[in-house]
Amino acid sequence: MLSIETLPHLNAALNTIAACFLFAGFLYVRADNKTAHRACMLSAVAVSGLFLISYVILRMHAPIFQFQGQGIIRPIYFTILASHVTLAMAIVPLVGFTLFCALTSRFGLHRKVAIWAWPAWMYVSVSGVVVYLMLYQFYPPPGLAVLR
Repeated sequence: MLSIETLPHLNAALNTIAACFLFAGFLYVRADNKTAHRACMLSAVAVSGLFLISYVILRMHAPIFQFQGQGIIRPIYFTILASHVTLAMAIVPLVGFTLFCALTSRFGLHRKVAIWAWPAWMYVSVSGVVVYLMLYQFYPPPGLAVLR
C-alpha cells in the first residue's frame, strides 16, 4: 500500500513516464503514424491525470519542504520551480483544449495549439523530475529517508 512518504517518488515516476509518452508521441506524429501518436498522447494524458491526483493528495497531507541547497544552486532551483509551477498551471487548459480539438477532429486547430502545448507539457514533466531530484534526492530535508 502506498503511503504519503512514497507519493513524491511516485509523482516523479509518473512525470518520467508522461515525458516518455510525450516524446514517443512526438516521434510518431513526425513519422505520420497517427494511431501510435494518439495512443501515446492519450496515455500521457492518463498518466498526467494520475500524477495530478497523487500530487493533490500529497499536498493535502504532507508539508512542503524548504529547499536545503545553498549557494548558486538556490536561485537555480527557484528559477526552475517558478517556471515549472507557472507552466504547470497553464498547461492544464491548454492540453485539455488540444485534446478536445483532436477528439472532435479539428486537426488544423489541434496542430496550431499542440505546437505550443507539447513543449510546455514536456518542460513541465521533465522539470517536475528535476525539482523532485533537487528537493528529495540531492538536497533532502534533515531526517527524510531518500531513495538510493
